[in-house]
Amino acid sequence: MKLKDKTTETLELHANTVPSHTNDMAANRAPNHDEIRRRAYEIYLERGGLPGEELEDWLQAEREIESAEHFIRSTTGEKHRP
Repeated sequence: MKLKDKTTETLELHANTVPSHTNDMAANRAPNHDEIRRRAYEIYLERGGLPGEELEDWLQAEREIESAEHFIRSTTGEKHRP
């Protein structure tokens, strides 16, 4: 019976520590390729779908996503870690 209690206690401790670590990592991660790609495509469509500005669309998408994540961190009180 003691072993079962110890296992349950260990599992509960592990379950309580994992989400905060996961949330912390998500808050300080760089935007992923798919997020940037989707936003760059939206920007492309917003400017009429004309070719020739792909790099600018991509860089603008990166800036927008990073800015949004910074805003979320600042409003929730989380600190940015480089």
